[in-house]
Parts: sequence; C-alpha cells; structure tokens
Amino acid sequence: MKEVDPAATPAGRAAAAIVRRLQRAGFRAYFAGGAVRDALLGLVAQDVDIATSARPEQVQRLFPRARAVGAAFGVMLVPRRGRRFEVATFRAEGRYSDGRHPDAVRYADEAADARRRDFTANALFYDPVGRRVLDLVGGRADIKRKLLRTVGAGAARFAEDHLRMLRAARFAAALGFRIESRTAAAVRKLAPRVKRVSRERIREELSRMLSAGGAVARRSFELLRELGLLAVILPELEKLPGLEQPAEFHPEGDCWEHTLRALELLPAGADFALALAVLLHDVGKGVTARRDRTGRMRFNRHAQRGARMAARIARRLALANAERETVVELVAGHMRLVDLPRMRPAKLKRTLRAERFALHLALHRIDCLASHGDLSVWRFARRALRAAPPEVLRPPRLVTGHDLLAAGYPQGPLIGEMLRAVEEEQLEGRLASREAALAWVRGQFRAR
Repeated sequence: MKEVDPAATPAGRAAAAIVRRLQRAGFRAYFAGGAVRDALLGLVAQDVDIATSARPEQVQRLFPRARAVGAAFGVMLVPRRGRRFEVATFRAEGRYSDGRHPDAVRYADEAADARRRDFTANALFYDPVGRRVLDLVGGRADIKRKLLRTVGAGAARFAEDHLRMLRAARFAAALGFRIESRTAAAVRKLAPRVKRVSRERIREELSRMLSAGGAVARRSFELLRELGLLAVILPELEKLPGLEQPAEFHPEGDCWEHTLRALELLPAGADFALALAVLLHDVGKGVTARRDRTGRMRFNRHAQRGARMAARIARRLALANAERETVVELVAGHMRLVDLPRMRPAKLKRTLRAERFALHLALHRIDCLASHGDLSVWRFARRALRAAPPEVLRPPRLVTGHDLLAAGYPQGPLIGEMLRAVEEEQLEGRLASREAALAWVRGQFRAR
C-alpha cells in the first residue's frame, strides 16, 4: 500500500494554499478526514476538507469571499482556484438528542475534534506545509490493518448518530476493510435505531452503496445483512436468503445469492432507479414461493407482487415520483423480455421504442448473467434495435384525426380507437400509404 501526498493533486494544491495562509496568520490548520485516509491508502481524493483553530469570523477576515454554510458548526466555504473548500473550526459536540445532530457544539482543539469523529480512519489530520500526519486516535495503524473501528466506544458513537451504522457498512465495503469486532457488535445491538434516521438519509446511503457497483455494492449489502441493518431498513429482502430456486435456471443458488451476484454486475455510477430495481427485482419471490406437486419451487406472478412491494419501498425511501415509477416498471416487467423473439412485429416495435427499454434491457442482461448466463434474448433485442431505426419504430402517421372526420366519422373516442388500429396495421407492415390506410378504415369501420 503506497501512500500518496494529498497535496499533490490540483484540489490538494489549492487546499494547501488555504492552509498556508491560515498558518501564516498564526492559526493551526490541517487537511482532515477522508482526504487523509485516502492518501494513506494510496488513493487520490477529489475533495479536501480543512480543519483549523481559526474561528469563522477569523476565516472570513482572511478570505473575504468566504461564506458560512454551517454557522452552528463553524463551517465556512472558501473559494480557491475555481473550487470551494469547507473550512471548519475545531469543535467538540454535546449530546445528540435526536440520534443525528448534536444539541450543541463548542470550539475546541485538534484532540477534541478527532474524538468527535466516527471512525479512526476518518479522524486523521495532515499538515501539507510540514508534510506530516497528525494521528491522535490510532487511525494510521487501523488503516494499515484495514480495520474499521469507531473512535472510542462503538455504542456511544452509534447512539450519538444512528446513520453511522449504515456508514460503517458502506465504508468497510468501499475500502475493503473488516469491521472491528466490538464495533460490529455495537451495530448489531443498536441496529433497530436506524429507523429513527430520516428516509432521505437512508436513501442517500443506499444510493451510494449501489452507485459504487461491482464488488463494493455486493459487499455493502452482505454487511447490511450481517450487521442486522437489512432487516430494519429493507425487511422484505430478508425472505430471500435460503429461498431455493430451480437449479436449471439458477445454478448460482438461492434468491439472496442471485441478488448479490446481480448487484456485483452493476457498473459504477449506474442509474439509481436501475440499481434499486436490480436489488428488488426478485423481492416478490419471498411472498410467492410455493412447491408444486412434483416438489419444484414456483414463484407465480412474483414480478407483479414484487412491483407492489417495490412501490411501497420506494415510498418509504421517499423516492421522487419519476424514480419510483421507473423502479416499479422495471420490477414488474423484468420477466417479459423473454417473450421478445415470439412477439408480433407491432408489439415488438412498441416494446423496443418504449421510453425505458434501455433500462429494461440492462436489467435483463444482469438478471441473466447472475443466473443461467443465457444472453440469447438480449442479443436478439440488440439486433432488433439495430435493424429498426427510429423512423421504423415510430413511423409518421398514415392518417390523422382530421382525415377521419373528413371521411364522415364522428368526433369522439372512436377516432382514437381507429388511429390506434391503423398504427397497429402499419407496424405489422400491412399498411404503407395514406390511401391504403383510408381504404382499410372504410372496410373495418362503418362511417356515419
């Protein structure tokens, strides 16, 4: 593990200039938190936060363009070289009555500031001027051992801020760390308190886990379950571990293993609605599992049941309407693409031109690769898309409502029915001109 200098990046150099000015004015100032941790892991940090002994009003005098963004916590936003950096005064924190925010803070020194932080790996400081790491909590040793440990007693840290329990799973997965045994035990004991965290913050943590994709996404949800957090925030998924599936379609094992493999196939930065649909696509199997007379496990209508469950989960996580609709549609339709090769031309074209078809296809590919591995339908869809340009999938109308009114048909719902019927024949390839379409209409519908 080769360490890097956090001040060697463009962001680091700009942040170092702020630190240098603070130190020249007689204040203590350091890089803090994630940027220091990542540098010790040999990673390049994009964001750099600064902690200092300077009070907000003193920061303001040194940097006139700075503005307060967290007045209650002594946080200033300082612009430098096209970037903005958080500059926070060293502080200690009081009780957390709501399980998320301190009731009061007071300005303090480096030692108190380090002790208020969540994990030792996130409680390090770095002086870019003196080029030294300031470690007051044993974080450097924990990073070398790839160990995630709370600063102080885990029960106290998690009782202060319940969201830290979800962050423990995310950090451990993202950094490839193991969670120290007493820290993990504290999470398991206090896991039910995660219910007190706002829906928005839970959604944000889940989004970060899923957007990481690959092994990180998989490991995040493995840890959520191991720590007892999954049963609190997504209890519907607890029915999937150990749930048997037909081996010819799912040689990978039970429903939970299939879901984990699907998460592992998510690319980094995947659309959140797609990622959540991947996580939930088989959630309906937990409530539809039945054995038939031969002993084979069946999951009749699990996609439809799963879609209703996904809708409830999306509301619980306070998803925006468009995201919720996308998740529900993907879960509801994840079994339908297998019928693509057998669809009539018109239905196939309507399916291919659907607004969210690309997401449906992405989910289908992940679902297949996480199970039997047969991508024949996915390849068929790709060929069909290449063979059907937009003008074929959405051809210009052969007739309009005005044409039908002029032909003697009355205004009303029948006009829409006729236009849909003409489009169906057009997509089937049986009508290709306005004249043919009008003649077909006259043969199918009697004029007034």
